[in-house]
Amino acid sequence: MRRALAARVGALVLAAVVGGPWLASPASAQRIDWPSEQPPPPLLRRHVDFPDYEIRSLDNGLRVVYVGHHEQPAVNVRMILRAGAAADPPGQPGVASLVGQLLDQGTTTRTAQEIAGGIDSIGGALSVGTARDLGFVDVLVMKDSFDFALDLLADVARRPAFAPDEIERQRNQVLSGLQVSYDDPAYVANVVFNRLVYGFHPYGMPQGGTPRSVRTITRGDLVAFHRTHYLPNNAVLAVVGDVTAEEAFTGVERALGDWRRGPLAPAATADNIPSPTRRLVVVNQPGAVQTVIHAGHVALPRAHPDYLAFDVAIKILGGEGGNRLGSVLRTERSLTYAASADIAGRQIAGDFMAKTDTRSPATAEALRLTVDEIARLRRERVRERELRSAQDYLAGSFPITIETPNAIAAQVLEAILYGLDLDGLEDYPERVNAVTVRDIERVAETWLQPANLSMVLVGDASVFLRDLPGVGFDRIEVVPLADLDLAAADFRRASRFRR
Repeated sequence: MRRALAARVGALVLAAVVGGPWLASPASAQRIDWPSEQPPPPLLRRHVDFPDYEIRSLDNGLRVVYVGHHEQPAVNVRMILRAGAAADPPGQPGVASLVGQLLDQGTTTRTAQEIAGGIDSIGGALSVGTARDLGFVDVLVMKDSFDFALDLLADVARRPAFAPDEIERQRNQVLSGLQVSYDDPAYVANVVFNRLVYGFHPYGMPQGGTPRSVRTITRGDLVAFHRTHYLPNNAVLAVVGDVTAEEAFTGVERALGDWRRGPLAPAATADNIPSPTRRLVVVNQPGAVQTVIHAGHVALPRAHPDYLAFDVAIKILGGEGGNRLGSVLRTERSLTYAASADIAGRQIAGDFMAKTDTRSPATAEALRLTVDEIARLRRERVRERELRSAQDYLAGSFPITIETPNAIAAQVLEAILYGLDLDGLEDYPERVNAVTVRDIERVAETWLQPANLSMVLVGDASVFLRDLPGVGFDRIEVVPLADLDLAAADFRRASRFRR
């Protein structure tokens, strides 16, 4: 019973978004009759009661959030630290990510095998890692293992061993993963897009680093990063589940109260993020039968007052409950299986990105239509029906995001990390439904710059390059995939092009 329940709950610890490949049609193919089914209706709106929460701070600066959730005999203990890729040392992308990967690969008191065996023996789950703005340690256990969870989290977060053999093993895994990723056009389009949008700000570099940077990371770099950023006064801890508030706060004080605070590193800023500038980069992949297309520019940080309305606007452009891009590119023109747009709201800045893929000969047409739809969102007032569809999706799906202790912890910690109003969590559906057509018009006019889009095409340039000027794209930078260098201003590996 313990293991069965823990397995069901543990499966919710991390969610991965996996996209299926686009199957290209030959250039001579006739127009395809795509399926014409309508998207499923939005979930019915219903009132949601967000669980009560309580926040206390330890003397060392650690903020602790307690959320009671007694539907299952389980407890989620999740810590986040401002120790994500945005905190990478200058010129060293990948340090934060490698630190995160090594947290559960041995501490000064436990080997990697002991950590894995200990959590498995109680039917729990342990997850560690990093994102752009944060590092995290997450432990999910049955309630009678709550003390074990706190002790394990404290050990993993505070005392990683950074054993040389583990560093090399993880480094080799990262390098192998990057080698595979650089053969994936979607990955290449994403990392080039981020570099275009954010420049050489840490947001613009691959979260896991580049092959060159990963090879140069030393144990000293990892130890220094951990010592600087893994501090109680740089962290927030959430305890969500079937324990009382006093049990939660007493347990955290016991396990983490002696963790010494320290001076915090200067926070990253948006000073070196470039303003939106029109730029089209083609990464040439000879022989590719399809082209991956990304287009967008820098936008809003997560805590900006316009973020919610802008998010709804982008849902109308290419998200669930709307998706003008899908209607035009897939349903009307039969150019793709899928087209979408989304907004990434981070702590310092954010971006929006429209994306699709298409058969190589249709690249110019698909890019032109994508840019036109972005411009139309700014140029024309959206219809009430479009707005309502996007609102119904966002409001209707909200209850799913707080169904489990893990999901509740993620919501609370994200709000704290980004400086959001915690009281605004419960009334999210009401705030979404309060967005008006005029709000969409205002944020689109304020924040969308169709004339200054960063655009990336990854595909066989010989097939579509000559078509681009005919649809309005005449300033084009072509970079061979084999020579791609994200650390170079022109994306070209210097050793091959400069003597």
